[in-house]
Amino acid sequence: MLDVKDITLYYGAAQALRGISLVAEPGKVTCVLGRNGVGKTSLLRAMAGQQPISSGSIVFDGTDISTLRPYERARKGLSLVPQGREIFPLLTVEENLKTGYAPLKRADRRIPDDVFSLFPVLQTMLGRRGGDLSGGQQQQLAIGRALVMRPKVLLLDEPTEGIQPSIIKDIGRAISYLRSLGTMAIVLVEQYLDFACELGDNFAVMDRGAVKFTCDRSNLDPAEISRQMAL
Repeated sequence: MLDVKDITLYYGAAQALRGISLVAEPGKVTCVLGRNGVGKTSLLRAMAGQQPISSGSIVFDGTDISTLRPYERARKGLSLVPQGREIFPLLTVEENLKTGYAPLKRADRRIPDDVFSLFPVLQTMLGRRGGDLSGGQQQQLAIGRALVMRPKVLLLDEPTEGIQPSIIKDIGRAISYLRSLGTMAIVLVEQYLDFACELGDNFAVMDRGAVKFTCDRSNLDPAEISRQMAL
């Protein structure tokens, strides 16, 4: 379990996160919603260790990881699929996937079968350069690369952004399957409300660096979430 407790984060003098608390549990999808610029990506960067927090704590499986570097968190099982995908355009699909080997022990350095069963197109394009793929295919590659790391926590930053509907469905099916395994906690940052409501177990709406509304699937009201996002 990943337990974010009352964290704050600054970029210079500008405060990006204001006392954020969030829990991600195995077998569940925690959706973080909100307009552009409210701090959603900053929250994921804080979880992944890409941006240091000023106060609060980030606890993973009972251990405080707040001061660990990104590669140390990756070794513990945190994997981030960043907004914009950030694949290596000049590397082949296979080489991009193998960059996920970095935090793994040598004996574990292989591409899991799930990557190709969830995203068959990647297996047919192993020799193609990442930069030659469509935006949707690059998104699948970015998720596949994260899965190569065998994550316990998967952080997804707006995976549907700029993606064609057919691939959005593929990504949704992949997230549903990963949740069903019961071993992985998923944090999904989204603006596409229908996608989030279809997949989410817990929901948090952010505004101005803080969580202003929460609910879970048992009392989910998409209209209220939409209203909160618009305020």
